[in-house]
Amino acid sequence: MISHQELQGNWNQLKGQIKNKWGQMTDSDLSQAEGNVEKLVGMIQQKTGTARREVEEFFDGCVSDGSNLANRVASSARQYTQQAGDALAQGYDDVSQQMQQGYEQAEEVIRSRPTEALSVAFGAGIITGILVTLLMRPAR
Repeated sequence: MISHQELQGNWNQLKGQIKNKWGQMTDSDLSQAEGNVEKLVGMIQQKTGTARREVEEFFDGCVSDGSNLANRVASSARQYTQQAGDALAQGYDDVSQQMQQGYEQAEEVIRSRPTEALSVAFGAGIITGILVTLLMRPAR
């Protein structure tokens, strides 16, 4: 039999399922029984003529469906989280590999043409020094 906590936790979903199964149950009927399992079962029995056991089995099925849905949602969330983590790790590995290749290419250029590399570094240093000096000057 459904517990008071299960009834409260699944009330909105359960109301819709009750009205689908027993169309003669109104919102007014359901609001009178909200939170009280025994009263709800009694009202359904009285209005529909359905056996108590059938009503209880219906409620148990509804709660079981809700928990199965929650489990499926949680499983999907775990799966998507795992996929996102894997994609992030793959992206990190790709960037790391590209950085390593760029570093190795720069090393190769410096080894194969040390004079040109030194000239470029010297020129970049002079330009940087000029820019810093200009930026540090007080405004007139």
